[in-house]
Amino acid sequence: MDVNPDIENKAFPPAPVYEVGREKIREFAEAIGSTDRVHFDPRAARKLGHPDVIAPVTFSVVVAQRAEFAVVQDPESGIDFSRVVHGEERFVHHRPICAGDRLVATPHVDRVRRAGGHWMVTTRVDISTEEQEPVSTVYSTIVVRGE
Repeated sequence: MDVNPDIENKAFPPAPVYEVGREKIREFAEAIGSTDRVHFDPRAARKLGHPDVIAPVTFSVVVAQRAEFAVVQDPESGIDFSRVVHGEERFVHHRPICAGDRLVATPHVDRVRRAGGHWMVTTRVDISTEEQEPVSTVYSTIVVRGE
């Protein structure tokens, strides 16, 4: 099955609100091996001017991937998830993610193209607070392997 190139430039509805908790930040920081106290100790984060502990910069992938699932699940996309491998990820951060943030992630398909018998699908997820303050933009490319 081929990916539907007509999904290029398609915008999807925002994913449900993601509430960032200290425990989620701690678990993520531990999983990536971070020992920076700003991820674990609210006092250390406040000393640097943050309202609470802050997430590692790659934490936004947790929020983004939940939203990107709408693209893969879209029957119009033609994406067979069993053939998907991760290709590339990059981040543009507008401010740190803090414990207590309530984040809204809105996925878009920026590009669909064929490459060597495979499909490359590039998504962009705009992450903001419920008040629409920009937090992060996550660009991701998945490879949908050909037959």
